[in-house]
Amino acid sequence: MELLSEEIKKSLPALYSQESSPNPNVYAKFFTPDAGWTWFVTEGSEESEDWLLFGYVIGLEEEWGYFLLSEIEGIRGPLGLPVERDLWFQPGPMDEVLRRERPPSGRSA
Repeated sequence: MELLSEEIKKSLPALYSQESSPNPNVYAKFFTPDAGWTWFVTEGSEESEDWLLFGYVIGLEEEWGYFLLSEIEGIRGPLGLPVERDLWFQPGPMDEVLRRERPPSGRSA
């Protein structure tokens, strides 16, 4: 699966362009189907035949950070499944995206 489609590449703001925004827009969602990690991509720039991306990562912790597209493409979960792009993800402001994407608190699986 192509994680960063041409359409996303064209719409993705350059690195640091949303840094002063308290509620940046999210343009893509990547996830591990077998490990519970999620990357919400807010910015990115092509650098040396790779893409340096910035966004909010939910994994062992929840934090903002930088990640290379090539690194994400190389990740495999415990069942050997690669990272996927959520094809039904709707871009929007971060607060709205997190409200939609997080499971309701207090519910157990």
